[in-house]
Amino acid sequence: MPIYEYECRACRHQFEQLIIHSTTPECPSCHGHDLERLVSLFGVDSDATRGTAQNDAKRRRAQTTRDHNDAEVSYYRKHKDH
Repeated sequence: MPIYEYECRACRHQFEQLIIHSTTPECPSCHGHDLERLVSLFGVDSDATRGTAQNDAKRRRAQTTRDHNDAEVSYYRKHKDH
């Protein structure tokens, strides 16, 4: 019983679904059947993949912090005279 990843062409929702025998997958978001089966990546755990994952997480966290700070400065500038 394989688990497949799909993307709904109608609403672009991505999801995984366990396929049993002749089950027809359905988008859990819009209940559409026009789906594209995606290429699934298998899980690998090594020092290199952990390091890459940590670096990616740090980069995303730094970007989120920058976005938050920019929004805060923008809000302050917009409302400082009120």
